[in-house]
Amino acid sequence: MVMAQENRANDSLQVLGAVDVESMGVNKGIVVNIDEATTAVSHCLSEAEQMIGRPIESVWVGMSGGLILSQMSKGVVAIARSSGEIREDDLLRAVDAAKMVASPPNYENLHALIQGYAVDNQIGIKDPVGMRGIRLEVDTTLIMALSSHRRNIQTAVYRAGVSIDDIVFGPLAAAEGVLNQKQRDLGVALVDIGSATTKVVVFEEGNFIHAAILPVGAEHITSDIAIGHQIPHDLAEAVKIEYGHAFSSSVSKKDVIQLSEFDETVPETISRREMAEYIEARVEEIMDMVDTELRKIKRSGRLPAGVVFVGGGANLSGVTDVAKKSLRLPASLGYPKEMVPSGDKVNNLSFATALGLIHWARERESIGRLKAPFIRRISGGLPFLKKIADFFRL
Repeated sequence: MVMAQENRANDSLQVLGAVDVESMGVNKGIVVNIDEATTAVSHCLSEAEQMIGRPIESVWVGMSGGLILSQMSKGVVAIARSSGEIREDDLLRAVDAAKMVASPPNYENLHALIQGYAVDNQIGIKDPVGMRGIRLEVDTTLIMALSSHRRNIQTAVYRAGVSIDDIVFGPLAAAEGVLNQKQRDLGVALVDIGSATTKVVVFEEGNFIHAAILPVGAEHITSDIAIGHQIPHDLAEAVKIEYGHAFSSSVSKKDVIQLSEFDETVPETISRREMAEYIEARVEEIMDMVDTELRKIKRSGRLPAGVVFVGGGANLSGVTDVAKKSLRLPASLGYPKEMVPSGDKVNNLSFATALGLIHWARERESIGRLKAPFIRRISGGLPFLKKIADFFRL
């Protein structure tokens, strides 16, 4: 969870603090035990309130697990004014018309992402407000979430005693926090390597074009190390964080790791190169799965802005080296933009979604014209202090 304060004097965001607690009652981003999930949320909120010295009443929540579907949809409305002038309420009516498409059973719309407008069959219009016409069309991509999954998240948060301003598809929020407009225009994939899953979103010509949730994450790397070296899982995680490297050829065959550094009862040593080989094999698998998603949309090796990595798994050294080799694309790490951090903790890539939610909330709560590519429900004005909860980011 991240708390930030908006400085209107210089239009910047100041991070006040970040809280990271053990995720309970959640498996691969899906709530599997309401009571345990509520306990985890309550613990997180309690620590956050102590940190900022004031109560938290509402949050923006990131949702990254569960079955997510996307579907193209078109909305068409008539402009009834005698002047033919298109106004913001016409944009909202068009988006509402696009959202009327029948969704699969037990799914509900999470976002309507605008791809572009057409006025009287003139296509390629980004912002038609102020133009004249009699027919307004909007092309959207609807992102839909399993209704039960969303309700379980809501229940866990409500039971913790706070209200929800909105629930956001986590990778979209992360993208908003780390990607710039040029990357979106050229074509870019954001890859969030979480604990149990890896999330992928792709943008081109400024628009969202694809999303996927892959069933492999950093936890699988830890398990490979534990099994390969026959050491406890917790010890494997600690060793991975301190000495892990995803590009084995960069590690000397002579390097060894003294396990007693982490646990005095374990006197053995392990080869750092051998551990790197376990890590590299799993990271290559993740990259192969990412490339499969890119092939589905005919973008394999064809994204000029490359791939940007976030999530706890992206903290491993060498991830971008493996990505460049496997995906044949530029690769980099995604750090938050336009934000003044508070301490080194929030610079950790695992906070990318929470920090992105701050940008998301700020954009959607800003006063003025609604902007493409996103139109979402605008709730009551958020307080000067923004509270962002990314409780379900595995």
